[in-house]
Amino acid sequence: MLYRDAGVNLDALNLIRKKIGQQVTKTFDNKRKSVFGLFGGIYLYDNDYLVSSVDSVGTKILVACGIGVHNTIGQDIVNHCVNDILTTGATPIFFMDYIGFSEIEKNVLVEIVIGLVNACRKEKIILIGGETAQLSRFYPKGVYDLVGFVVGRVKKERLLDPSRIKPGDIMLGLASSGLHTNGYSLARKVLLRKYTFSTHIPELKCTVGEELLKVHLSYRYKLEPLLFYIKAMAHITGGGFYDNIARVLPPGCAAVINRRSWTPLPVFRLIQKLGQVPDEEMYHVFNMGIGMVVIIDPKNLKYFKSLKLKMIGEIIKGKTSVTMN
Repeated sequence: MLYRDAGVNLDALNLIRKKIGQQVTKTFDNKRKSVFGLFGGIYLYDNDYLVSSVDSVGTKILVACGIGVHNTIGQDIVNHCVNDILTTGATPIFFMDYIGFSEIEKNVLVEIVIGLVNACRKEKIILIGGETAQLSRFYPKGVYDLVGFVVGRVKKERLLDPSRIKPGDIMLGLASSGLHTNGYSLARKVLLRKYTFSTHIPELKCTVGEELLKVHLSYRYKLEPLLFYIKAMAHITGGGFYDNIARVLPPGCAAVINRRSWTPLPVFRLIQKLGQVPDEEMYHVFNMGIGMVVIIDPKNLKYFKSLKLKMIGEIIKGKTSVTMN
């Protein structure tokens, strides 16, 4: 089974994003004050760069609705957005949200906001506001939408610059907790053909629902003290390794990843087995147990020893590409 069989066409989405990026850059970047197309939008303001990111939880919401647990989904979106702007070196300042219902359910709304507040407190940022919309007949009954917006700041001289990447650099991987917030259309299609959310799977050591609701990790506090030694980061979300690592590669550099350098989490092995998903598709859709990739000069590896990261690959000379060995 492929991702498009579950209703998601990554190639079409990437083509659309590329065209949008070209138009936005042509329209707004005539004074080189902004950068579009990385993991966050970057805008020069005085001597700082303001960095923003927006994303949704996607169809992970259908898992929350399916098992009636809504107090973690807010944590997912906060952590996801914080990770996105972390890839530029930015510290988050404030967060906003959009929650859309067909019919507002008070208890569900309260649980969602509790998750948002808890994550913002942990990240020491302000939940400054948001929008709760009731669009009857627009959203299916019993289902909602959650979108998050973060704004952060980084000094000009501390902005991570992927153009410094060169052949010989190495890639380190930070472990994920599970699917995080992408690949759920395919995961649900595969897993729910055989199981229900309440099915306990011995190899997962929990139920299907508990596994799929594991919170998207924030890597901020692990990586923030080490930003000086980092050339670039790739947040492994939608598009997996291929699309996300390619975002930060400068011309003349290619990434080669050794997928045998770590063991994918059991949930990914289960999805691949049940859905007969090809290897390349798995690494193009899921994080496979690696939530963030950090690119550094090998001479700086000593500073990362305490984090117990996996060395998952290297940068070589070549046409911009990502190869899995």
